[in-house]
Amino acid sequence: MRDELTSVYAWARLVTSTDVYPYGVIVMAEQAESVLREQVRSRYTEAARAVLEPRAGVTAQAVELGAGGSCCGSASGSCCGTGSAALDTAGLVGGSLYREGETEGLPEEAILASLGCGNPLAVADLHEGERVLDLGSGGGIDVLLSARRVGPSGKAYGVDMTDDMLTLARANAARAGATNVEFLKGEIEAVPLPDAAVDVVISNCVINLSTDKPAVLAEMFRVLVPGGRIGISDVVAENHMTAADRAAAGSYAGCIAGALSRSEYLDGLTAAGFADASVTFTREAGPGLHSAIIRAVKPASA
Repeated sequence: MRDELTSVYAWARLVTSTDVYPYGVIVMAEQAESVLREQVRSRYTEAARAVLEPRAGVTAQAVELGAGGSCCGSASGSCCGTGSAALDTAGLVGGSLYREGETEGLPEEAILASLGCGNPLAVADLHEGERVLDLGSGGGIDVLLSARRVGPSGKAYGVDMTDDMLTLARANAARAGATNVEFLKGEIEAVPLPDAAVDVVISNCVINLSTDKPAVLAEMFRVLVPGGRIGISDVVAENHMTAADRAAAGSYAGCIAGALSRSEYLDGLTAAGFADASVTFTREAGPGLHSAIIRAVKPASA
């Protein structure tokens, strides 16, 4: 199944590699993956520095929009940021990414660094004492909100591969006085946590950036306890969108070329071992592309 899913977006990888190799040089898949990973790392390093080292007219959201065909779309029709996207769930239709007052008391820097396409906490249904993991935690907004929900008896982890984002997130945790959080350096394809370490996995517009999505889905399954669940926000393509269509719609670093289709997501979750998987479109991110909520459960018998 890994090979099948990888082939789905192999074309997008090769097309996107022309951003770096403009003369059409075809590179091997592993080299293309490395190039794309560095493009993503560079983009989010810029976004973190826009918050860490403020400059007039430069924001994390502006950096993200500069990715070209980003999941944020245009400034007026964005599916990203702190206050533009709507979730068709829990009464949030037409609302902002986060409920009114939900981010109150958080450091401004955490809010400024928010680059998600939804609110995974709205569907994760976190409870006191639970352990939650945020894949691609960025400036830490969803980790800090999770920490509030699980309380002092619970714990919220964040994993990110970008040093500057980790610096920002740890500073935000200190400003917030959050003691039940931990930010770990690592890649979401190889999470630095042991098996069955968390009750819930969340992520906000990050899985589409991975060049090895089967590995990400397998890692989510591995780190969850039996009966654990996922609540993911991501950019997802309609089933008729081919990998070439997605590559033509936008860049990999901008959340578009790497987006899975709804059926690919569901098939991938099933192959990883998840049950009760669903993908619900919430807002159009572009022709044939949507912000979406992804849910699934690790069977209690797993």
